[in-house]
Amino acid sequence: MDKPTVVSLFSGIGGIDLAFQQAGFEVIWANEKDKAACITYRNNFGSDVLVERDVSQIVASEIPKADVLVAGFPCQSFSIMGYKRGFKDARGNLFFEIARIADIMKPSMILLENVRNLIYHDNGRTFITIFNTLAQIGYCVKYSVLNASTHGNIPQERRRTFVVAFLDSDMIDKFSFPKEIDLTVSLDDIIDRSIEHDRRYYYTLESGYFEQLDKNIVDKTGIYRIDDSGVAKRKYIIAPTLKANMGTYPDRVPIIRDAYGIRKITPYECLALQGFPKEFVMKNIAMNNAYKQCGNTVCVPVVRRIAKNIRSVLEAKDKQIDGV
Repeated sequence: MDKPTVVSLFSGIGGIDLAFQQAGFEVIWANEKDKAACITYRNNFGSDVLVERDVSQIVASEIPKADVLVAGFPCQSFSIMGYKRGFKDARGNLFFEIARIADIMKPSMILLENVRNLIYHDNGRTFITIFNTLAQIGYCVKYSVLNASTHGNIPQERRRTFVVAFLDSDMIDKFSFPKEIDLTVSLDDIIDRSIEHDRRYYYTLESGYFEQLDKNIVDKTGIYRIDDSGVAKRKYIIAPTLKANMGTYPDRVPIIRDAYGIRKITPYECLALQGFPKEFVMKNIAMNNAYKQCGNTVCVPVVRRIAKNIRSVLEAKDKQIDGV
């Protein structure tokens, strides 16, 4: 078969799009409204497919037909770390924009990504609404919570809910989520503590948390964090979940001690902890936007493994149609 095609909503910096490209799909149309995210997207994917506009202003008929519709829709409304307002928050209601577009497009398959708490939010009622809405427009649904460390070979504790929906019930029966794999990549494979970085990443004597950080971070192994209660005493062996609030609260960026002092990990180290390739660039954006984008995106290897399984199902269906 030719490359299966993808339409992407809430594309962000293109983490899901990149994963599907790596799995052999072609992204033919994408939508994002955040200006800084659009800059990063265009720097890495070009300008041909991205439409910079609020999704509620998109008319479904202007979107090209595609095999797959993907969307990592805003998660703050459902997050444990947020206000957990769900559909009471306008961001939560953006799911229905996906359903509106899917109902007209009728792609063979839909992939949605959101926080782990999505399936538990409001005692499960939020997820039941999502499940039923997809069913009402003709889709059969499977879902799973996958972790970056156990399903992507990435040293980050990052659990996310993935929802797949197929128009064809035979296809959903043939699809399975990736199985767990061993974690063989360590923090030291990603973070080089032997080189000095820009001094803006380092805490100094004048920094509010320096004394406590210096006391708690006793060696050059593992990774640390600051939470609502202050500097956490626990040393993490793999990175804690990278969050979008790294862009709003700079001290929420995970912290290490290297050969030159105590510092925040850099945006490019954050990207590496999301499985992005070294050639992926962030430029012409503010530092806070870079960190926000890293926390908002997906773990690319996890999505790539899902996408490969989706492609196998689509290819099997194609052969069946061709009578092979």
